Amino acid sequence: MKVLLLDASTTQIVSAVYSQTEILSNDVYLVSRLDDTGAKQQQQQQSDKNKNKSSHLKAVCFVRPTEISVGMLVRELKEPRFAEYHFFFSGILTQGLLRLLAESDSTERVKQVQEFYGDFVPINDDLLTLQCRNTLSMSVAAGTSWAPQYSHLYERNLRGLQGMLLALKRQPLAGIRYAGQSACAEELAKDIFDAISTDEIFHFRRRRRNTAGTLLLVLDRRDDPVTPLLSQWTYQAMVHELLGLNNHRVVLKGAPNIAKDLEEVVLSSCQDEFFCNNRHKNFGELGENIQKLLQDYQKQTANNTTNFNTIEDMQAFMDKFPELRSRSHNVSKHVAIMGELARLVGACSLMDVSQFEQELACADDHTAHWRELMEKLDSPAVKIPDKLRLGLLYALRYETSGNINMVQQAMKKGGVPPDMVNLVSVMLRYGGSKARGPGLYGDQNNIMSNLTKSFMTSVQGVQNVYAQHVPVLMDTIQSITKGKLRRDTHPFVPGSIKTVPGVSPDTVIPDEIIVFMVGGVTYEEGTKISEFNQTHRGKIQVVLGGSTVHNSTSFLEELKMTK
Repeated sequence: MKVLLLDASTTQIVSAVYSQTEILSNDVYLVSRLDDTGAKQQQQQQSDKNKNKSSHLKAVCFVRPTEISVGMLVRELKEPRFAEYHFFFSGILTQGLLRLLAESDSTERVKQVQEFYGDFVPINDDLLTLQCRNTLSMSVAAGTSWAPQYSHLYERNLRGLQGMLLALKRQPLAGIRYAGQSACAEELAKDIFDAISTDEIFHFRRRRRNTAGTLLLVLDRRDDPVTPLLSQWTYQAMVHELLGLNNHRVVLKGAPNIAKDLEEVVLSSCQDEFFCNNRHKNFGELGENIQKLLQDYQKQTANNTTNFNTIEDMQAFMDKFPELRSRSHNVSKHVAIMGELARLVGACSLMDVSQFEQELACADDHTAHWRELMEKLDSPAVKIPDKLRLGLLYALRYETSGNINMVQQAMKKGGVPPDMVNLVSVMLRYGGSKARGPGLYGDQNNIMSNLTKSFMTSVQGVQNVYAQHVPVLMDTIQSITKGKLRRDTHPFVPGSIKTVPGVSPDTVIPDEIIVFMVGGVTYEEGTKISEFNQTHRGKIQVVLGGSTVHNSTSFLEELKMTK
């Protein structure tokens, strides 16, 4: 029998990959937080009653290798509650912290200390997050006198990126590149290269012959401030935008006609087969698939109307009962979520708003955009947060040619609070044309390229006007696969790639790309990466990670805090 002790970060990591039932099946009778003072008080009272009895339980401790977490383990060892301790750290443990643990183990109850790499929260097969907030301010402050204020956040991102490489057992032999406009991305890329160069633990011999190996690409959210502002129409992204998807949990409490057991539900790819298969489906396909799910369930329950004539009939039903009950809850959960999404889409006029968002993001037509923006800002049918997002999208698109002042006045007249209106200037300072790298609205110097891209977007948009937008990330990935990503916009860390005589490193196409985005990623980008991986399976694969996963609300909350 074991007890599993976690810290705040590893609690999120474990809950992402293990259900409570799976944990119990491994003889873990209690899961507890080391920093849970309420549980500690109860355990202390229990130990006071049994002072002469030592616990027979083994404690498995999985924590991050930080001074705070190690400090909690040291306190635990000073007054040990369990017979044995097995320490597992999610990243690299320093010699100093290891020595501190050894000196604190006076009763010699620690049986093993291991590094078990996984210093991040996995979301999808090719998407992960550090759950690290307020990193927009960190990236803005990089290279300035404010940078030391965010050193703890920077350290978390560096350790998380190290954890990605160690967990995947990847050494970026195809080089390390970064967004050239971002001081934070440059610093992070160079620091990870220094860590790889000085520590043999990063040296994995996994490159196959005649392949380029893995490329590590460090990007910055400020190069694409448009993507987090857009309405979403795929299941996972839509739930996060409209309801919030935090630590795989969705809160439906307060929504109309929601049963008590559905007020908080879990949407996890590893625990819910329907969600795993449909997380990237658009709203229309999702509705059809939920209808099929409900019909299949109705057929199965109709076939299980058993007459209990014998003991065997009763036993057979009870054997199936947990599965039926679980399936019933799963169907109810997805029907409830879909119902609430549909209600919010109608109540917020999201289809109309989203179509205009896509036009602002993808096309350049100032006269038509200005007219429609004024109509939307004046319309009582458009909600205040949506008016704010439309104003921000207009400001980013027409920063130099539009009348930003008049837009802000129209926003105020339309009911947008003054502090929200002020976000227009904050946004331009954060992600305006002078702050971000190239690529958001195409190559400004290449008129022909812009016309071609605009034409292709309008043609492709006929089928789905709500999914015209392509994040800058995907243009960057496509440039890499064609050997055309320019070194002036995305330089290599010096020394990170071995040059081959007569071959430019820019033209070398890797067989795997690990992308890390400082400031956070979005589920739209996660969906596009998943589609890319499906299309290029067996050729080149991409893993996407970021400081956090943003929806428009979290992105704007962090934007307010930038200096």
